[in-house]
Amino acid sequence: MDSLGDIRKRRLALGIPLGELARAVERSDATLSRIERGQIRPSYELVQRILSYLEAQEGLATPKLTVADLMNRSLVTVESSATLATAAQRMEGGAFSQLPVVDDGRVVGSLSESALLRALAQPNARRIRVRDVQETAYPLVDGAFPADLLPGVFGRYPAVLVAERGTLSGIVTKADLIRGLRGTPLRRSSDA
Repeated sequence: MDSLGDIRKRRLALGIPLGELARAVERSDATLSRIERGQIRPSYELVQRILSYLEAQEGLATPKLTVADLMNRSLVTVESSATLATAAQRMEGGAFSQLPVVDDGRVVGSLSESALLRALAQPNARRIRVRDVQETAYPLVDGAFPADLLPGVFGRYPAVLVAERGTLSGIVTKADLIRGLRGTPLRRSSDA
């Protein structure tokens, strides 16, 4: 259970006046003020009502992020028949660490920096095509997919592709999730 001092901190962080909380839990302003200052110990039932109200308000104040909130709509892909030079140019031009591999609008794999570097280091690199070194395709999710589930997905994959009505519409990377969680605007340069 939260310490009683945390109740005041949470209430103030949400901008909830003492009177509003008092009305919500059916107690007087003075009683809640004394509870927050540690002058009286409330019943377990009252603490639960207070915490339930604060949790509900926190949910309203911070809506759940979805992949649609985080995704980059400027999706850059590479075809499986493309040369490694083409893939390298796209990665470098957009400062990407991975690219989805797409043929005829269908995701067929992925290409990471590490796979690209290994392939470019081979003597016959000019003849190698993306299809020869591509890796497993990234998971494809709907825009409503909860962002709080992404850390588990990112434990296995470096990116998640987003589809709307069956059409590929964006990508979410670990960097996008980090920016979203810390509140940074989720924009990349438009020339990527």
